[in-house]
Amino acid sequence: MLFTDALNLALRAITAQRLRSFLTLLGIAVGIAAVILLTSIGEGIHRFVLGEFSQFGTNNITALPGKTKTGGTPSGLPSSARPLTLDDARSLERLPHILAVTPQVRGNAEVEGNGRTRRTLVYGVNSQSQKVFKSTVRSGQFLPPDEAGSARAFAVLGAKVKDELFGPDSPLGQRLRIGGLQFRIIGVLEPKGQFLGIDLDDTVFIPAARGQELFNREGVDEINLAVAEGAPAKVVAERIRQQLIERHGREDFTIVTQEEMMATLSNILNVLTMAVGALGGISLLVGGVGIVTIMTIAVSERTGEIGLLVALGAPRRTILLLFLGEAIALSAIGGLLGLTIGFGLAQLIHLLLPALPVHTPLTFVLLAEGLAIAIGLAAGVLPARRAALLDPVEALRAE
Repeated sequence: MLFTDALNLALRAITAQRLRSFLTLLGIAVGIAAVILLTSIGEGIHRFVLGEFSQFGTNNITALPGKTKTGGTPSGLPSSARPLTLDDARSLERLPHILAVTPQVRGNAEVEGNGRTRRTLVYGVNSQSQKVFKSTVRSGQFLPPDEAGSARAFAVLGAKVKDELFGPDSPLGQRLRIGGLQFRIIGVLEPKGQFLGIDLDDTVFIPAARGQELFNREGVDEINLAVAEGAPAKVVAERIRQQLIERHGREDFTIVTQEEMMATLSNILNVLTMAVGALGGISLLVGGVGIVTIMTIAVSERTGEIGLLVALGAPRRTILLLFLGEAIALSAIGGLLGLTIGFGLAQLIHLLLPALPVHTPLTFVLLAEGLAIAIGLAAGVLPARRAALLDPVEALRAE
């Protein structure tokens, strides 16, 4: 039998029972739509989170005090680990492929300026922090490259702190009290928005040495380094590790590369995307059961047709392929309908909720359609095999 004839027979069988065929392919369509919608939301969140991390640069390395097996941010609480120091940070500036190094001391403090008081995050950094974290100054300047021992009491405000304390007025040159220390404001940063629930504009930056004095710290919370683009992060991280071991005498610190952090985060988000996709895939199983049921009924209804085809010389393989083709056609049409519904719903949600990231990669579309066809193939095997094994005499007698 020619392929075109087989295709015509399969499509004619589907259109002969329009309502039944529509209800069957609707089960596949709902499953595919659920998979596309859920994976689109999962992939959108995946890209959004990775983009949030990338705004601080794509090749950064962080050194944390204390040897740990897993990465993470320090709590800021006192620890028995030997602290990293400002001298440690300065020693790393001389290593190859290092573009900028900044120590970081952070804490929450009450800031007072222009007769107003606000509690906010205060970061003790150096002049290279702007380069490491890709910050942009809106007015004034960032912290100057003073020596740690003689760092002047300057402060740079985040956009939100500036608006809350000084409103539309320029704060440059004004006094700012942080804790019990006085600072002079020399700059205001461009807004950066939020990062995983943390308001990056509700911050104040002061010299690291002044931060140690303010929060009564001997060391720093971490040292952040910007590495030249294209430089192997693992090689640079190993050089940093060796340098700090030489200074400390042992490995009492942890090196975390952004490459490792992004890879770990990406793996976690991939698992979550697959998990939500699998939830939608449960609907596909229901659609597959529907195809098995309908094809089994079709074999019973068309027993005489099968007997006539075999009596006319049609090989059993042709009978098998006819019923398999019908099952695959049902699932493929249902898959296309599901793709249309799923993609349409994803775009509608994005229009109604712009803050919710939604992204539908082409690979997801192709995989979903391939999955629909595979389910049709699997669901049609048993009914098609039953049709191919029918005895032609018995089949004609049933007619």
